[in-house]
Amino acid sequence: MTDFAGPAQSWSLVAFCSVVTLTLLLCVITGPDREDLDEFYTGYRSLSPLRNGLAIAGDYISAATVLTVGGIIALCGYDGVVLALSTLLSLLLLMFLLAEPLHHTGRFTMGDVLAHRMPGRAVRITTCAVTLAALAPMMVVQLAGVGQLLAFVLGFSGGAMRTGCIIGAGTLMITYAAIGGMRGTALIQILKTVILLGSGLIVAALVLHTFGWSPQTLFTSAAHNSGAGPAYLRYGLQFTGGQHPALDMISTQCAIVLGGASLPHVTMRMYTAGSTRQVRRAMSWAVCAVALFIAVMTVITVGATALIGAKTIAAADPRGNTAYLLGARAAFGTHLSRTEGLLLTTVTTAIFLTLLASVASMTLACANSLAHDVLTRPGTPPLREMARARLAALAVGTPVITLAVLAQHRSLQPLAITSFCLGASAIAPALLLSLFWRRYTRAGLLCTLIGGTLTVLILMTGTNLVSGTPQSAFPGADFNWFPFTTTALVSVPAGFLCGVLGTVLSGRRTGTRERHHYETVETVVLTGPPHPHNG
Repeated sequence: MTDFAGPAQSWSLVAFCSVVTLTLLLCVITGPDREDLDEFYTGYRSLSPLRNGLAIAGDYISAATVLTVGGIIALCGYDGVVLALSTLLSLLLLMFLLAEPLHHTGRFTMGDVLAHRMPGRAVRITTCAVTLAALAPMMVVQLAGVGQLLAFVLGFSGGAMRTGCIIGAGTLMITYAAIGGMRGTALIQILKTVILLGSGLIVAALVLHTFGWSPQTLFTSAAHNSGAGPAYLRYGLQFTGGQHPALDMISTQCAIVLGGASLPHVTMRMYTAGSTRQVRRAMSWAVCAVALFIAVMTVITVGATALIGAKTIAAADPRGNTAYLLGARAAFGTHLSRTEGLLLTTVTTAIFLTLLASVASMTLACANSLAHDVLTRPGTPPLREMARARLAALAVGTPVITLAVLAQHRSLQPLAITSFCLGASAIAPALLLSLFWRRYTRAGLLCTLIGGTLTVLILMTGTNLVSGTPQSAFPGADFNWFPFTTTALVSVPAGFLCGVLGTVLSGRRTGTRERHHYETVETVVLTGPPHPHNG
């Protein structure tokens, strides 16, 4: 793998160590100062709309966005831009359809939202299991990405160094979640978003300046150096080798839009707003921040292709995961001045912080669900529940670190796709049906969660991301039997269908009883409680 040459390496190492020290200090300072559940789980809902909006944007601007989508933009042009805009569409779906009902019905976890409509321990345990299944794969991807990033930037060539980086980053993620709680992890997300946007705007301006401030010239040059010619600027380049490229693209967009809007580490931010008005304002800030970053990322990654060519990008990483960093490096030219070196260090530090912040939020969401929905029963003292939540962070983080170490040398794209497909096929149907369908029953909810999850896990094993191509997770095997790259085109309808069938087959008496229960809480779901929300 190509690495960064020159003094930027030593500066980056100092910057990474400084960021780790600073974020740990911030977690200690802003974390819960007493054993209070509301403070640990929601930070007393004290975040301002701007800070909450930046934290939500930070959850959306994950390593999957910066590295994976950025790489697709660099190598596939138009298709990557469409996927990036799908991320923004996902945020708009969350803003206009789910944000306020989630705020009205959620207290600490996704289990609270679904149990508000369907009380019962089975609902909470199943929701926790789906939460873990959806977020653990993405956490593995993020942690393995830390090792890849540090190896690329700092020139590490040994596997032992990469493994050490993964273990160190995993230890940090557990610490952030256990010590900082909601407020601490939110502050890290805010810091990440500000640094990433600030440094990105400078680099994007340099790229546009190189091409005379003409986006048309930039994209034309990128198409010329992409190796694909005019196809770089047209729909369909990403899946040209597949059996059904158009349907593959639609399936991927569906997974990103529905999955991104419903993954638990994103929806938990809705519970931290103090009022419905603050939810709206926070989401407005988040949309603006994400839209700005998508524009910045597009310019930088397309600029990477235009300046150094797709072959160089693919040589550094076959999937283009380092395109954002290569674009930033190319924007500063061959010889770096001291100021340019510091700016490049800021960019690499922002990516490093992106990986840490994303995985810390996911760890917190998993730990909260495990402690609050499974390990704790009504009447448990708050002190004991908080202790369990902190231990749950360790229980979640340890196997994730182990899996990241074991999987670091394989393609991790199937894991990232699995997370989004589970969100789109199990969690999104469960949320939409439970919040807006009066006839929905507990049996239907359980069928949605279980059926959608099993459908994704079964179908994903047959995709070409797992086997059948040199870029698969198992390139030496070939059990590719599913015709699409992602499962959403089949698994999302299956998730909704399972919910409908489970509801219809649960019986008229059960349906009538649970519909009457929904009618008693419908006003709260749609408009909020008649008094200020206090969780």
